[in-house]
Amino acid sequence: MEVWALQLFNGLSLSSILLLIALGLSLSFGLMNVINLAHGEFIMIGAYTTYALQQAALRFTGDAQSGITFLIAIPVSFVIAGAAGYLVENALIRFLYRRPLDTLLATWGVVLFLQQWARSIFGAPNVQVVAPSWLGGAVTLSSDLVLPLKRIFILALVTACIGGLYWYMYRSSEGRRMRGVMQNREMASSLGVSTRRVDSFTFALGSGLAGIAGCALTLIGPIGPSLGTFYIVDSFIVVILGGLGQVPGTILAALIIGMLNTLFEFGTTAVVGKVLVFAIVILFLQWRPAGLMRAKGR
Repeated sequence: MEVWALQLFNGLSLSSILLLIALGLSLSFGLMNVINLAHGEFIMIGAYTTYALQQAALRFTGDAQSGITFLIAIPVSFVIAGAAGYLVENALIRFLYRRPLDTLLATWGVVLFLQQWARSIFGAPNVQVVAPSWLGGAVTLSSDLVLPLKRIFILALVTACIGGLYWYMYRSSEGRRMRGVMQNREMASSLGVSTRRVDSFTFALGSGLAGIAGCALTLIGPIGPSLGTFYIVDSFIVVILGGLGQVPGTILAALIIGMLNTLFEFGTTAVVGKVLVFAIVILFLQWRPAGLMRAKGR
């Protein structure tokens, strides 16, 4: 039972990471129909923002494990990555709406530019962010069931992001405008909603969430210019499986993929487990192309 409980926790941990990455993509890809291959690079921006803040704190205070530095890095990563997304949307994406294949090619160019930019500033080798000392321990439930505090913190961070995104989309006036524009752009525009403003802020919000994901990934391992490319395929699969534009579906899809991936890896290997998960997703989409949840209208 302890072994299965540990696998359940590992599945939840993997699901939380996938969900944190896919939340931002569900806005740009699911709601705006923009194939944003540069989403992984906004994750990289958030991770390098955390690294830069820690290096600055180390230079001024001499303490690389300052817990307050990491807590400050979370909103700062959101702002920096969101600002980068806002600039990309205004400089490039705004001219390519309703042309998804063109957005794919354009954002691939953004990927190459941002990766080279990161190599020029931080270098090609991976760098390590030192986790705060208060996240260095673990919760020991038994001799075989030890839960790292880093993973628990990521679960709590994902829960907070889901709550904030839900409030923004369903309880704020800006969120209602965003959903209105994505459902019927012409009608929203005729009612006085600034669709250009909604597009910019929606894309920036998705990029900011990717920045928070990058900040969280620094707790797991080293970061580098290619950090985002390791997660972009999985995040697209989560959004497609959940249903385009369906945040609850994205949450459910991340949970299913994370659990299945952990279960199959426990019985086979990491490569075979991922192949089996992809095969199941493909078969499911053949039966239900719209995903787990579909938009309802009247």
